[in-house]
Amino acid sequence: MGGGGGAVGRLGMAAARGGGAAAAAAGGDGGSPAPAAPGRAQVFAAVVDTFLEKLVAAGSYQRFANCYGSFYKLQPEVTRSIYDQFISQLRASIKEEIQEVKDEGNLEMLFNSLDKIVEETKNQEEPAWRPSGIPEEDVRSAMVPYLLKHRSHLRKVLKEKEEENRKVAESVLAGRDRIAELQRLIQARKHAWQAISKEQQELIMTFKETQ
Repeated sequence: MGGGGGAVGRLGMAAARGGGAAAAAAGGDGGSPAPAAPGRAQVFAAVVDTFLEKLVAAGSYQRFANCYGSFYKLQPEVTRSIYDQFISQLRASIKEEIQEVKDEGNLEMLFNSLDKIVEETKNQEEPAWRPSGIPEEDVRSAMVPYLLKHRSHLRKVLKEKEEENRKVAESVLAGRDRIAELQRLIQARKHAWQAISKEQQELIMTFKETQ
């Protein structure tokens, strides 16, 4: 995969040179925009092409002819034709398999998504998070904001529940006061009926005595 790294490097250098030239031109002509850097899909395609180039270079026609020296001496043109067909089929087969991998993994969409994420984070004022190399600190820095947010949420929920419980308690107390008032009214009416009944009994006894 050294060829892939070389392709990425060459693309990066080309983009840097292009960006520098564009910046210089912008300074001279009043601010024309610099060309965009190649996306990840383009870099991947360049890596594949470089890999194929190096593969073909490793299996050069001269090496192929040396492997079949006797046949080459008898039929050099046929040997060349066979080599060209072999290389063409090899390129097509490798590209087809790589395309199948890209389709199965949906790499095109993933590459575009990564490019979009990188583009969106360019204007962020805060620096991107990077691991410090100390797992405890990394976990703490990642978990503490989440825990603080969760604690704030729990406090809000607790406050709402306390307010709800306070209203329920007030409603219960009001209900108890109402029940106590009803009990007093019932007791007062009971006493009033008892008094009336007693007076009636006394009147009846008085009436009987007069007879």
